[in-house]
Amino acid sequence: MPHACPPFNASATDGEGLFSSVEGQELLDELTRYRRDLHRIPELDDDLPRTIAYVRSVFSGLSCDVLEPCKGAVCAFFDLGRAETVAIRADMDALPIHEASGAAFSSEHPGRMHACGHDGHMAMALAAATWVDRVVRGAGGTTKAEQLPRNVLFVFQPAEETTGGAKRVCESGVFERYRVTRIFGMHLWPDLPAGSLASRPGPLLARSSETTITFHGVSSHIAKWKDGRDALGAAARFVVGSKWLSRKLEQDEPFLLRFGHMTAGTVRNAVAGQARVEGSLRVFSDDMFARAQDEVRALAQTAADEEGCTFDLHFSEGYPPVVNDGTLFGEAAQVLPELERVPEPLLIAEDFAFYQRYLPGVFFLLGTGTGIPLHADTFNFDERVLLRGVRAYQRLLLGA
Repeated sequence: MPHACPPFNASATDGEGLFSSVEGQELLDELTRYRRDLHRIPELDDDLPRTIAYVRSVFSGLSCDVLEPCKGAVCAFFDLGRAETVAIRADMDALPIHEASGAAFSSEHPGRMHACGHDGHMAMALAAATWVDRVVRGAGGTTKAEQLPRNVLFVFQPAEETTGGAKRVCESGVFERYRVTRIFGMHLWPDLPAGSLASRPGPLLARSSETTITFHGVSSHIAKWKDGRDALGAAARFVVGSKWLSRKLEQDEPFLLRFGHMTAGTVRNAVAGQARVEGSLRVFSDDMFARAQDEVRALAQTAADEEGCTFDLHFSEGYPPVVNDGTLFGEAAQVLPELERVPEPLLIAEDFAFYQRYLPGVFFLLGTGTGIPLHADTFNFDERVLLRGVRAYQRLLLGA
């Protein structure tokens, strides 16, 4: 059976008459078309030919320059003759998940699914781009001078779910070339009420680093365990100690160190000669990342010494933390009075963080109200929540 979305709370987003006007219905129709078209053709990592072709087909009818700054990325630049440019970011890649939502517009690619809302992110950015185009062309008697204080660059990136396509976009030089001074992005969020918009100044999402420890011992029959060096024992000591360490460090700032996979030994009646522990470290500052690396290394050394083992420890570079620029957040909050505050940083990771290392940026969470977890094979949402996202982008482009 399809996993149905709960009833949509229109009052959460109807403050601007989004559903009562002809314009609102036309925008909803546009968003729904984009979202469902893209949902049907999910692609992975940097290999996004159909997705890029679809995005380019929308841009082809607009008054913008279209470029591909790096592999798997496509951008649209609206030149209004301004000294500065504001960027809007959307991510294009999907996940290697077999869809079980039961939606009429389900994935046409077996084993691939837009289970993280990237189809919705793209739909909002495309709809915002068509709105900018109408402003640039002076639709409705307005002029671009009266409307938009900055040029606009729409960034559609690859590989958010895998290798951090945002970093390659930054390294391409596209922001310097087009004088980008600020960037905004948005993520659908099932745990928030449908249509609500939330964020916070400063740390919002975590730095994620895959953490792997391999303990090397000496195997022996368990009847002669004194002749061996118990790698499994060292790993067990380490995992138990990591919980104590996590509780210690989270007293200073939000922190997570957890291990979900461990392999060791060959048979039940032999001391394990090797054990491997795999998990994740998540922090919100470079200082804590450096401190955590030292603390984890010391813990591994203690566990290894107690069993007479040695160890190898590896931290992946991962994504930086998503840290919203305080000044830009204040400007955004002025034009988005409905913006709610996330009380504490969240331990999810997102490669939007790379943009914030290059220029001021603010990342928002847009509620779907479904409660269906991101990356679930039943993930789905009501497209009406996307109206709130587009309206937010419009006001940010006009005033933040």
